[in-house]
Formats: sequence, C-alpha cells, structure tokens
Amino acid sequence: MTEDTPSSEQPLTVQPMGPWKLAWRQLRRHRLAIWAGRVLLGMYAVMLLDGFLCPYDYDSQRRDHAYHPPSRLQFFDSQGSFHLRPFVYGSRYFFDPITFERQWVEDTTQVYPLRFLVKGDATTIVLGGVRIRRHLFGVEAPGRLYLLGADYQGRDLFSRLIFAARVSLTIGLVGTTISMIIGMIVGGLSGYLGGWADNLIQRLCELIMLIPGLYTLMILYNALPAGLSSAQVYFGVVVILAFIGWASLARVIRGMVLSIKTSDFVTAARAAGVGPWRIILRHVLPGTFSYAVVAASLSIPAYILGESGLSLIGMGIQDPTPSWGNMLQAAVNIAELTKHPWLLWPGAAIFVTVMGFNFLGDGLRDALDPRMRTS
Repeated sequence: MTEDTPSSEQPLTVQPMGPWKLAWRQLRRHRLAIWAGRVLLGMYAVMLLDGFLCPYDYDSQRRDHAYHPPSRLQFFDSQGSFHLRPFVYGSRYFFDPITFERQWVEDTTQVYPLRFLVKGDATTIVLGGVRIRRHLFGVEAPGRLYLLGADYQGRDLFSRLIFAARVSLTIGLVGTTISMIIGMIVGGLSGYLGGWADNLIQRLCELIMLIPGLYTLMILYNALPAGLSSAQVYFGVVVILAFIGWASLARVIRGMVLSIKTSDFVTAARAAGVGPWRIILRHVLPGTFSYAVVAASLSIPAYILGESGLSLIGMGIQDPTPSWGNMLQAAVNIAELTKHPWLLWPGAAIFVTVMGFNFLGDGLRDALDPRMRTS
C-alpha cells in the first residue's frame, strides 16, 4: 500500500481590500484623471521652486523692452554655424513710419548664450522661504531672455506666470480647506441635532445661497479696509471665497448625516454614553469623507476662477504682485491683444489648471462611488 501524501496545493486565500485601496485601484484605470493629477503635481512642484526656476524676479522691469516678443532660442548663427549651446540675439526696435507701431528686430551683433545656474535677481522660493540669487537658466546681462514675451513694463511673462502660481494655485487649496471644514462641521451639527438648530442653520445656508456670488464678492471685498498689503488682501480674498462656498456643502453633508445617524454603530455609541461632539467627529463625519474629497476637487477650480475674476476687474490681488487674474487685465484690450497675443498665457494656465481639477474630480467621483466600481 502506498502512503497518502499531503497535497501540495495550498488553499486559495483572498486578502480583503479596504475602501481606499479599492478606490485607488479604480482611479488608476481612469487614465485621464491620472494624467491630470500628474500635470497638477508638476505645476505645484514648479510653484514650490518658483524663484529658482524663473530667470528674473516678478517685478524686474526693463521699460525699454515693453511688449518684447518671445525670444527665439537658436542653434545656428547668421553665418550658418552650429552652436552646441543655444543662444538668443540681442534686439532693438524702430517705429513703423506708416502705423507708428514699435517693431522689434534681432541684432545679430549681440549674442547671449543660454547659461545654467546663472546669477541674477535676488528671489525667494516658496519651499522653505530661502532667498537665492542663482537661477536655473538665463543669459548674462545686458542680454534679456523672454521665453513667453514681456508685458507693458518689460517684465518677463514666464517669470511672472510662475510667481503668480503662488496666489492662483494656493488660493483654491486654502479656500476649499476652510469651506470644507466649516461646511462639514455645520452640516454635521445640523443633521445630527435636528429640531430648531437644524431649522436655524438651514435658513442661514439658504440666505447665503440666495445672494448671487459675484455681488457677494464685491460687497465683502469693499468691506475690507483700505491700504492692505498684498498678503492681507490674499487672506481677505480667501476668507471671502470660503464664506460663499461653505453653505451649499453644509446642506449636502446635512442630508448625508440624516441617514448616517440612524445607523447601528451610531446608536450603539449613543447608548454607550458617547457625547454628541465625539459621535459627530468620530462616527458620523468620516462617513461623508468620500463625498467631501470629490466635492473639494471639483470646487477648487471655482475658487481659482473667483480669484481670477476679482483680480481681472481690479478687486483682487493688485500689481505688482502677480496672479493669473491681474495678469489678464492687459489682455482685455482687444487692440493690445491683437498686437501682443502672448498676453493670453495666463488664460492658458487657468484653463489647464481648471480642466486638470475637473478631470481629476471626475476620476475621484467614479473611484469613490461603489456603484461605479468594476472588478
């Protein structure tokens, strides 16, 4: 007789996956959302190193270079010789005798090679607040490098566009964070307490939502004291935008809490003598996090557009501190835009950022919704 040998096959075990792992697996299948997230991460990384990546300070002016067109990086000189290091020519202008417009031409007698770690304006980078004088690339003075052209004061648009991300990219995150905290706490209290507190909070939310957002922005901005610094105006605009945005979120959170508070685990916590605040913060509000994440990603573009709109009409961040909104003021004039189309670059930055957050929000919505998950 032969002895029975144990089977070499092991029983199949399936490791359970938590809701966040399932959401991440679903999100990875949404290619557009992943690429949007990568683009946004790249933009925030550039913002953190802005002073190092920019060849000039955001207020470095050359009035004689007003509306200078974008510089052309070249590898072949006027004699046809190849240069391994790219360079730009100097430039000069003349006035057209017929149109009386300034015309720029390259001066081939002035050659400025592109250099790395070049010494220039003293700037501060966001990451650590370090003040530096070395920049990633640039040209030696008196040359001037305008990758995206110059504005009416001869300031480099590329440098100002990156420095402006400090305002335009962070105002959405800060404003959304504030409104999310207020909306979730107020909505959680309203739904959990009920009764007269619920009625009072909901009437307040409806009152705020009834006032058109643009008029509310204008009223609250005019209520700010005069003579504020750029940093104070920034925080004032953040508070104004957050004040407008929390009410609609609170109403949605309130509806979700009404269903969550009847769950067995909430009833058990209440029977165990747990206080209302602990139940709301530990047991009720975490059930709304999936919606809050999606709502935050979709509301950040609204804050960016709100700040850009305020700055565009002169009621937000003021020059010389750059934001994408106040940089677009020069593009409002159709005559100037026709002659200098590179003034629209801030609009392109706003478009890419808003679309990036929208695509990312769509992916998060599909990933966090159990009904949208596929095996």
